[in-house]
Amino acid sequence: MSESSLARADEPDIASLLARLPLFQELTAAQIGRVASETALRRLAKGEVLFHQGDEAHGFFVMVGGQIKLAFSSVQGNEKVVEIVGPRQSFGEAVMFMGRPYPVFAQALADTVLLQIAKRTVFDLLATDMTFARSMLAGLSRRLHSLVGDVEAYSLRSGTQRLIGYLLQQHAEQARTGDESSLSLPISKQVLASRLNLTPESLSRVLHELSLAKLISVQGRQVTIHELQRLREFDL
Repeated sequence: MSESSLARADEPDIASLLARLPLFQELTAAQIGRVASETALRRLAKGEVLFHQGDEAHGFFVMVGGQIKLAFSSVQGNEKVVEIVGPRQSFGEAVMFMGRPYPVFAQALADTVLLQIAKRTVFDLLATDMTFARSMLAGLSRRLHSLVGDVEAYSLRSGTQRLIGYLLQQHAEQARTGDESSLSLPISKQVLASRLNLTPESLSRVLHELSLAKLISVQGRQVTIHELQRLREFDL
């Protein structure tokens, strides 16, 4: 077998990947095939930038594996993480529809595989398939709801409450059970602090306070929750 044949054999089937994503599950095989023919598979190494703040949007992206950080830099040079995107999540839809440049940059936090779906393909499907249009609207609505939740959290909840909420979310997403369980932070503490709108020093202080209260213990990125119910009730 030639090297080119081996390379093709190692490539995932884009149509199969699309068919498993919630956004495309109602499409026919023919529609999936058409989308796949105009979809690019992208691979990013950890630290590689997918697009820069101010770049033009030519479509949107769906994650297959890995992690992408969406963030922007202030004029002072500080970085604010807006969102961490993981497998089966999409991003870039709203900017694509508005026809505006990206307000954030996207950088891989780990080796990442994603699909880049062309703007023309999306617009053609929206014009011909109402189910796809509803799915796209639902996805945008979920993103808006999440952003509103972020604004509410930053405005009304303390740093301790924000961190506890994040730990409880990770506990649920990592399918941990029991009153005591260990979970792994999927991002660095520096990125987590920015995502929660905290300084790294404030995040360290909150982790220390929760550890002193014997609610958690921290070893690098490993966090052990000792009493789940007490953690839920702490700093309400």
